[in-house]
Amino acid sequence: MAFAQTQTGTPIPDVETILARMAQARAENRTRLRPYRVTRDYRLFGKEKQTTKAEIIADLTFVPPDAKRFAIRQAKGMALGESIVRQMLEHETDIVKNYSNTDLSASNYDFRFVREEDLNGQRSYVLDMRPWRKDKVLLRGQVWVDATTYQLRRTEGKPGKAPSWWFRDSRIVLIYGNVGGMWLQTGSESTANVRFVGQYTMLSRDTEYDFGEPGASSWLSSPAAKPVWGLQGAFEPRQ
Repeated sequence: MAFAQTQTGTPIPDVETILARMAQARAENRTRLRPYRVTRDYRLFGKEKQTTKAEIIADLTFVPPDAKRFAIRQAKGMALGESIVRQMLEHETDIVKNYSNTDLSASNYDFRFVREEDLNGQRSYVLDMRPWRKDKVLLRGQVWVDATTYQLRRTEGKPGKAPSWWFRDSRIVLIYGNVGGMWLQTGSESTANVRFVGQYTMLSRDTEYDFGEPGASSWLSSPAAKPVWGLQGAFEPRQ
């Protein structure tokens, strides 16, 4: 059933309509995808969330529709930091190859409308999502959907299945934004209890982009080009 009105008096679509418009927005975004290379900065914090325990800089290269690779450019601090980043990047490259198994759609999730909310000044619909199966690539939590464009703005939740024996009580936040006309993930925050070590938080921010032309498959073997697009963001763990 459709909800009566938003806070602004605009009628709220029912969940099925929201999901259909989300699918259309994602499909349109895929047609705009072109090769890009992004430099990503990861920082690892301990339980106190004050001192950086490790910093890792990685380069990711993506060529539509499903080719992605990464390389660690620099790693400082605890070896645990690089190990976690490698696992995260391997997970990210696997998702690209199996898009249909991780897509935020009714085939993978049961969605329920929760509320309307302003997120960074943008009206959004918050949906509760529960995966149909226990899988480490699916999240149990909530998603923030732009009420105008129906693009994802934020995803937050726990993996449907523990990613590994080493990590417990994992929680993941993904941030999305417009980058050069493409809607991409631009940041993340992951928190988990690491066995025998304790609680850690990993923050990531995309800092520089370089774009290629459609069909430029040679990017996967070409050296890194000079970045032409920058994204800045402070690393401030949430309290």
